[in-house]
Amino acid sequence: MSTNDSDEGRSESVDVDIVVIGAGQGGLSAAYHLRKFSVLPESGFVVLDHAAGPGGAWQFRWPSLTLSTVNGVHDLPGMSFAETTGTDAEQVPASVAVPHYFELYEKQFELPVHRPVHTRVVCPRQERLRIETDHGVYAARGLINATGTWERPFIPYYRGAASFRGRQLHTKDYYSANEFAGKHVVVVGGGISAVQLLDEISQVTTTTWVTRREPEFRDEPFSPEIGRDAVAMVEDRVRRGLPPGSVVSVTGLPVTPAIRAARERGVMTRRPMFSEILPDGVRWADGTTVYADVILWCTGFRSSLDHLAPLRLRGTGGGIEMSGRLATQVASDPRVHLVGYGPSSSTIGANRAGQAAAAELTSFLELR
Repeated sequence: MSTNDSDEGRSESVDVDIVVIGAGQGGLSAAYHLRKFSVLPESGFVVLDHAAGPGGAWQFRWPSLTLSTVNGVHDLPGMSFAETTGTDAEQVPASVAVPHYFELYEKQFELPVHRPVHTRVVCPRQERLRIETDHGVYAARGLINATGTWERPFIPYYRGAASFRGRQLHTKDYYSANEFAGKHVVVVGGGISAVQLLDEISQVTTTTWVTRREPEFRDEPFSPEIGRDAVAMVEDRVRRGLPPGSVVSVTGLPVTPAIRAARERGVMTRRPMFSEILPDGVRWADGTTVYADVILWCTGFRSSLDHLAPLRLRGTGGGIEMSGRLATQVASDPRVHLVGYGPSSSTIGANRAGQAAAAELTSFLELR
């Protein structure tokens, strides 16, 4: 790996063919396949991860999210997840089991993960991309961005939010239902995390469930057809330069035994979105109100792409127009691949996208 002065003489940069940002499912899959395509670690590619340890976003999940309740952990290529867990794996917190698996995976395949490294910004510099971090600058010929969404929790604005005297928090901030005992909690959101946390919290205190749209529950088992329909919908949107849509709107919410029990307790009655937040609760357009000590926003995440702003990837449609076999390649700049954006936001989708991105980028850069 060589170092050269930057084009403006501000600092030295490290020349490398490909930088992978993020060491979650998509980033590790991409790194694995880069090695398979004979791109050398360190001199050919590096992986930059902002976390202190392996595990991607999984290491930050709440303790009650065990392998029996998680929505699925797909094997990374070349190593089975099941082989790294014990016989009582179903009760192991995902925040423990998945980081352990990722750590073993990084070691097994000798992946060049640098951490903790925070990527501040990526800028275009003629034929290379200048990647500025808190641990130096890289000059890369290509980029695989796999930063996911965990760092960008989304909370919609509602009038009066600043006046609320109780506690407001996002799914990302959730730790345990016990911290809400004796308090009335308004749970906002119609996704899988929302119903899981609603179920947990309703077992220790009173709740009100609020969603923007009527939730659609799925009684039948999740099938490959349902998954393909969801991926196809999101892929179509990003290929047209539109923001990725909600996958749950296609797949529906699975009716698990826990959800059936919550229905029997009477806590799965959904109310439409309120129109205003009061100092001590929320109010609907018709004037009805509900007292609240806590508002829990299970309103999802947005892609963590702010560091790519200087590349001007977003188009007039509000999203990033994607191309390539699995819609990982940025249409306006084929040097850049986004893994975990749009159709590759699931664990199995990130695996396949990591392979596609590595294959297409190495071919574009004539590295194989």
